[in-house]
Amino acid sequence: MQNIATHKAKESKLLSPPWYKKLGPGLITGAADDDPSGIATYSQGGAQFGYNMLWTLLFTYPLMVGIQVVSARIGRVTGKGLASNIRDTFPPWLLYAIVGMLLTANTINIGADIAAMADAVRLLAGGSHGAYAVLFGAVSVLLQVFIPYNRYVHVLKWLTLALLAYVFVVFSVHIRWLDVLRSVIAPHISFTREYVTTAVAILGTTISPYLFFWQASQEVEEVNADPDAQSLRKAPSQARAHLNRIKIDTYIGMGISNLIAFFIMLTTATTLFSHGMTDIQTSAQAAEALRPIAGEFAFILFSAGVVGTGLLAIPVLAGSGAYAVAGAFGWRKGLDLNLTMGKRFYGIIAASTLIGALIGISDVNPIKALYWAAVINGVISAPIMVVMMLMAQRPEIMGPFVVTRRLKYLGWAATFAMAIAVLGMFITML
Repeated sequence: MQNIATHKAKESKLLSPPWYKKLGPGLITGAADDDPSGIATYSQGGAQFGYNMLWTLLFTYPLMVGIQVVSARIGRVTGKGLASNIRDTFPPWLLYAIVGMLLTANTINIGADIAAMADAVRLLAGGSHGAYAVLFGAVSVLLQVFIPYNRYVHVLKWLTLALLAYVFVVFSVHIRWLDVLRSVIAPHISFTREYVTTAVAILGTTISPYLFFWQASQEVEEVNADPDAQSLRKAPSQARAHLNRIKIDTYIGMGISNLIAFFIMLTTATTLFSHGMTDIQTSAQAAEALRPIAGEFAFILFSAGVVGTGLLAIPVLAGSGAYAVAGAFGWRKGLDLNLTMGKRFYGIIAASTLIGALIGISDVNPIKALYWAAVINGVISAPIMVVMMLMAQRPEIMGPFVVTRRLKYLGWAATFAMAIAVLGMFITML
């Protein structure tokens, strides 16, 4: 009787935790999407086209939710990350091609993010760009290697508060809200090369492969960190609670991500676009351009937000690459491993982060680096999404938890939109 009562108590606690305790992998994944390179993309969209690019963030929200829920469900149901599931299901050449391009794109992206963070600190405090770049790379590696997952995840959750900087920036400038509403409802859409390229960049920045691998892997980490939890295929009684949590977590996480991106674009549209400053290539340039227009307070907030979001995004970029490589080769993986047991997993994290730091202090043009990272991400996004959707619909992988009809439509819609975006990207390249 006591065991039954204990089991019911645990089940009751699992079914109805406070809402904020349902936030975890989805919240962190969504917040990491607004990294310094993403901030640069959204800033450029606002500076170049004003309010007429805001609609893209409403358009991408349901698509982003759909595909991220699919990735999270695969991780929670199977108890394995995406790379491990691909290894079990698809030919090796496809797995290695996807993982290789993902790791390359992530490393380049880390370099661009570290460069942006170093520039932001240099703008705020002066000093050496190179020293700041090395410091950010080293701190990120040390945090991931030496802090256990159940403590490290709380660090990442607190770092999501850095996004509030962009909320405060919006309310520190004067915005014509009626004009914003008109542009969101009935935007002036142009089919020029510049407009289409920017729209494709926003879609590619918002829906990125590293987010799929990270959220699926974090669901596996959540299982490993809780002695009472198991994959849903082994413990179907836990399905109702966890699938509901995944949905809430992802809806809120992606909602916060797109809302902050909306605020960033809105800020630069209101200030830079209206003053004719349309050529913003980096987040540091956006912060510096804000200073004479929106004031010192907005400049400080914007710059601080770049640093905070970078500290959140770099572990996600490095970690998602490490999970993918470890899953592809069947290595031990997880942020809960000690250094001896997870040396190859942590080695990938350290190597990609430190190579990224070297890119950040080198003479490599950060704009070209981000461009090629976006090209690689665009090329691999659609195939990865196709693979994910096929896995999510197969009973031999998902058991009774294959995706619902509504989620299937959302996931395939996101896949189709990304494929069109990649096609558009190649057309503009020609």
